[in-house]
Amino acid sequence: MNYQKTAKSIYEAVGGETNINSLTHCMTRLRFRLKDEGQVDDQVVKTIPGVVGVNHQSGQYQVIIGNDVASYYQELIKLGHFSEDKEEEETAEKMNLFNRFANFISSCMSPLIPALIGGGMIKVILILLPLLGWLSDKSQTYVLLSNFGDAPFYFLPMMLAFTSAKYFKVNPMLAITVAGIMIHPNFVAMVSAGKSVSLMGLPVTLATYSSSVIPILMMVWLMQYIERGIDKICPASMKSILKPLLIIFISGVLALVVVGPIGTYAGKFLSDIILFIQGKAGWLAMGLMAAFMPLIVMTGMHWAFAPIFLAASISSPDTLILPAMLAANIAQGAASIAVAVKTKNKTTRQVASAASISALLAGVTEPALYGVTLKLKKPLYAAMISGGVTGIFMGIVNLKSFAFAVPSVIAMPQFVNPSDGKNLINAVIVLVVSFVLTFILTYVLGFDEETTAPVPVPTMKDNDLIESGAKDTKKVASPISGELINLESVNDETFAQKMLGEGVAIIPQDNQVYAPFDGKVTTIFPTKHAIGLTSNSGIELLVHVGLDTVGLKGKPFTMHVSDQQVIKKGQPLMTVDFKAIKAAGYDPTTLVIVTNTNEFVEVVPTEKTTVSNQDTVIYTV
Repeated sequence: MNYQKTAKSIYEAVGGETNINSLTHCMTRLRFRLKDEGQVDDQVVKTIPGVVGVNHQSGQYQVIIGNDVASYYQELIKLGHFSEDKEEEETAEKMNLFNRFANFISSCMSPLIPALIGGGMIKVILILLPLLGWLSDKSQTYVLLSNFGDAPFYFLPMMLAFTSAKYFKVNPMLAITVAGIMIHPNFVAMVSAGKSVSLMGLPVTLATYSSSVIPILMMVWLMQYIERGIDKICPASMKSILKPLLIIFISGVLALVVVGPIGTYAGKFLSDIILFIQGKAGWLAMGLMAAFMPLIVMTGMHWAFAPIFLAASISSPDTLILPAMLAANIAQGAASIAVAVKTKNKTTRQVASAASISALLAGVTEPALYGVTLKLKKPLYAAMISGGVTGIFMGIVNLKSFAFAVPSVIAMPQFVNPSDGKNLINAVIVLVVSFVLTFILTYVLGFDEETTAPVPVPTMKDNDLIESGAKDTKKVASPISGELINLESVNDETFAQKMLGEGVAIIPQDNQVYAPFDGKVTTIFPTKHAIGLTSNSGIELLVHVGLDTVGLKGKPFTMHVSDQQVIKKGQPLMTVDFKAIKAAGYDPTTLVIVTNTNEFVEVVPTEKTTVSNQDTVIYTV
């Protein structure tokens, strides 16, 4: 995949630097914050190679890429001077309350997901290795690797302090310091001792803040007001000393005495609500969650709400979000395989096959969702039905996940319970049933593929008619000698998808470009790589020499005609140094495009495979 080329296409499609306020990315999506989303044509963005789909969510323009998103992101940030920190307050003000909350959670959580998944996968492996007898859970290696897996979760408040500080424009190092106060070993020791603790006579609630979510988010939100207040009252001459001192002192006291305990109780309340729902109607809650998980993913909210689920379940096995994702992820993979098996469209088969691997093995479902199931609709319904059925089963058997990892075939050890083998068996049942049921439903329900009318291919009879000089037939001779290929084979989506019109492509064998008909020159591009012509019979033609050769700034091209000049068929138009073009790393393929294709009943390429400047390459009727 050409990351640089695709990144440039995305950059231009969303309006370039003048329309981009900021750019970040998560596991599968480029997340743009644009000045005006109305400038962007979603359909154009979707046609860019490598783009799976687009989504408008919480003030962000999200371009769904898949597992390779970081590579595209690195190329994009080379193209502009925008940064991931740049925010527009106007955009936030335009959002409703829910969208602002969702944007806050998503902005704080998305950068943490790789660390949480990495740590979770290490914990998954540590569940598996002792069961296989390959590693003792008493060994120093096991203990140290446990630290590897626990670190992202234990220090979660410090990571959230950093991301939330960037969101609220609070000093990140001061926010991290306050998080450090909350999980300092001395304070943890006091909590473990269980004796009453006071700070300057104020009672301190003995709460454990390691691995917590809500307390630090509340605290950093409050710190923005603390900073502003200190800025107003602190003398400028003493600000460099007093400001950090006062912020740490005031924030630290509030964190241990007021905000931390409130956040802890809020987390416990949330946990109690989830446990109550699961206790009363767990089968229904799980069924609904698994069935609607694709729609949650579609809005980009599956990780945005991860802190809420972490707050409710980080100290105990997860019985809601991760099991639901198991059923949904496997269903998306199975639906994609069914589409790949049943479709007669080669392109659809390739997309569906790749998407199924991503969903089944990596648990990343955006390629399947946007590239296959949502697009074809019925496979999505099949996946949701399957998710609902298996979700009800999971609710009844109370399936649990013992590690934070994206559910997939590879991550199945996350469902291993060393004290109860039934949990893994139930997880395997969910995997098998979700796969089989979704595959059958997708195959039986079928799907209606979006097709476009095929380009008419002339038969021998058609050619005989054209060659005989039918009354309304107009011809275009080849402007250059070489090997003729169809437009679909060209490595440029604009030409390959015939956005500019019907035509042919030629791999040149000499350096001379000739006039393909009698007419006149209507346009000469400043960089001389392309020329627009109009025939006396009304054909408007674009001769584009090489792909992306605009970057050569005219150096390999010598023009022999001028703008608006009358031309005769066979007259030299330009001389091209194709060796220089190739040496510079550009594709020399020359495009011959009828730009007013819609004015003709039919535009038919010749069936010849090699042509000279005397041969007709296009017939129009």
